[in-house]
Amino acid sequence: MRIYSIEAAVDQVLAQLPAHIHMGLPLGLGKPNRFVNALYARIRELPERRLTIYTALSLGRPDLGDGLQRRFLEPFVERIFADYPELDYLRDLRASRLPANIRVEQFFMQPGSLLHSAQAQQDYVSSNYSHAARDINAKGLNLIAQIVAEDGERPDHLSLSCNPDITLDLLPMIERRRAAGETILLLGQVHAGLPYMPGASELKREQFDLLIDEPERTRLFSTPNMPVSTQDHLIGVYASTLVRDGGTLQIGIGAMGDALTAALLARQADNEAYQALLGELRLAPWHGLIEREGGVMPFARGLYGCSEMLVNGLLALFEAGIIRRPVYPDAVRQQAANTGAADTEDGVLVHGGFFLGPQAFYQRLREMPLALRKRIDMGAISFINELYGQEALKRLQRRDARFMNTVFTMTLMGAGVADQLEDGRVLSGVGGQYNFVAQAHALEGARSVLLLRSWREAGGEVSSNIVWDYGHCTIPRHLRDVVVTEYGIADLRGQTDAEVIARLLAISDSRFQPQLLAQAKKAGKLPEGFELDPRYCDNTPERLEALRGRHARLFPEYPLGCDFTAEERDLLRALNWLKSKFKLSEALELGKAALDAPPAEDWSAQLARMGLEKPEGLKEEVYQRLVLAGLQATAHGLAV
Repeated sequence: MRIYSIEAAVDQVLAQLPAHIHMGLPLGLGKPNRFVNALYARIRELPERRLTIYTALSLGRPDLGDGLQRRFLEPFVERIFADYPELDYLRDLRASRLPANIRVEQFFMQPGSLLHSAQAQQDYVSSNYSHAARDINAKGLNLIAQIVAEDGERPDHLSLSCNPDITLDLLPMIERRRAAGETILLLGQVHAGLPYMPGASELKREQFDLLIDEPERTRLFSTPNMPVSTQDHLIGVYASTLVRDGGTLQIGIGAMGDALTAALLARQADNEAYQALLGELRLAPWHGLIEREGGVMPFARGLYGCSEMLVNGLLALFEAGIIRRPVYPDAVRQQAANTGAADTEDGVLVHGGFFLGPQAFYQRLREMPLALRKRIDMGAISFINELYGQEALKRLQRRDARFMNTVFTMTLMGAGVADQLEDGRVLSGVGGQYNFVAQAHALEGARSVLLLRSWREAGGEVSSNIVWDYGHCTIPRHLRDVVVTEYGIADLRGQTDAEVIARLLAISDSRFQPQLLAQAKKAGKLPEGFELDPRYCDNTPERLEALRGRHARLFPEYPLGCDFTAEERDLLRALNWLKSKFKLSEALELGKAALDAPPAEDWSAQLARMGLEKPEGLKEEVYQRLVLAGLQATAHGLAV
């Protein structure tokens, strides 16, 4: 191990590696951005050298856009991201202007951020998360670079912290290649803000070939909590009834994951109110499923968390004592734990592969006593996302698993869409979703639960997210299992096509049921005489908003905390409403919205935040009236 400055580390990489550098960077948070930028800048000026970057989830500040969006985002982004160093290659990738001697291959993208980058779309690798190490190694990887954490209690070790996921899978592969004479470098840089995670993610300092001498002190990239809508909350409530006490839980990032967390917290700590809400949700069609597969009472035994991503929601469940079922690294002790014959004061409560979250999430991990952090074991993605390899142990640990993942579209025949648009452009990536769905079919007692908003609205146009067919799928229909929308639960496992269609119609929005029903009959997949049960024909947002009004405390807008000020929360509601209701390029619609605006003095603080308290010129006057219209429409919460 040698310690260098960033520029000296770049010198060493260039000196020790061949003309073509194959650099692996962790998914998401774990990239040493300033080192990456320095190497990128150096190779950009050396046409005789080549650089290929293998990574996923390259994180950057959101596009500010223009108009009202920029006025809202610019101050917020400056406050939240502060001195976070942007990745120079990401800037050029977004503009499709990478130098000719540099390529970036990703197997997962920041959702929606690279839809219009030809270079990113052409160099996307469609691969399961659990296969990424294998595929990257096969490309000739010769440099791994990532940020790490240190702790005074463990001076001889460094923690891979937020990203042991792929690195731990790569290490044995590169050791075999090193034994055959290849030069492969492992570079680390301590980040002062990164929580030290003990356990599988720890490496000895001497395992690093290069360490950068100066700890990184710039801000870690964060993902602010976004508002949770009525739609999302009800998806979370229905999904929460499928989680079995004493079982295993995997959830993902985003508002629907936050909603599920909120519902599980209510089930545990506010069960009377939770039960009252369930009493109005017309659960009769799913009572048998819930009794057989889930539950609605507080958790007596608790859950074990096993998720590729340690999300804010899982940490909240850990802190609340809902995640408290321990697992152990050997089958004998695990069997004893399952039968209640083992001491449960130690053991791992959560296995995770990587983490990413709000700033408060990192702070809570940093401030957690090291002994408690040991119960969150960050490790190899191959362990979490696959069943093979220690299969007997995993089957003992992952009892009654519920794998909760989101999709943006479902076909009426049961195929799920999560990663790619119909025209071939990639939104994000397959990641681990397919892995978890496959596990749900392979593990006894496990279920895959796909969370879906049944409809969406943009520019005043309302569309169904349940469709007859779609030109791409992430989860094929032969792996269909459970689907949850804001209108209920569809258990699709082992059902006929006609029954699958009927069950998905029952949880679709009633505005689209007649057309979907007609398409299914036309295709010969439903009998001509089939009629939807009347109890499913009142699936409307208005009914759900009324329900929210009667049970308001179970519908917090930000159940896991908020980075927005009170004025920003008002404005975010207003701007989202404007975006959903109006095509902002159509003057006639905007004029109508502006005419409906309330007096400016009612919202002076919000207008000041947007710089619109004293509009100058016609453009700013229109902006002000639009913002006022949105503020009025959403004054009592999230408008339909």
